[in-house]
Amino acid sequence: GQKNPQILGAAVAMLNPKDSSVGGSGGLADVIGALTKSGLGDAASSWVGGGPNKSVDAGALASALGPDVMGQFARQAGLGHGDASSVLASVLPELVNQMTPQGRVDIPWGDIQTVTIQR
Repeated sequence: GQKNPQILGAAVAMLNPKDSSVGGSGGLADVIGALTKSGLGDAASSWVGGGPNKSVDAGALASALGPDVMGQFARQAGLGHGDASSVLASVLPELVNQMTPQGRVDIPWGDIQTVTIQR
């Protein structure tokens, strides 16, 4: 059930700077920045760049993003707090990968095909 549209919608909201319902309006760049500050930069850049996505520990991801963002994600995704981090750890790498086809974070949001939602 990882491809639940409600879960994907909440993850996309976190990455979309125009949707401040999850994680404010920093979007993808803020998420990557938070991961990099927490020592998860290797994994985050593997999602942005080509090549295989490195997996990330759910607990490390949750502490990098912080309880506020995780709480907003859990609420919007309809998940319990315990499940939110492991679900996010499984959907985020692929989402970020799809949203950064040029291997860069600084692409205007309008240019990003939201291929993720059709799945």
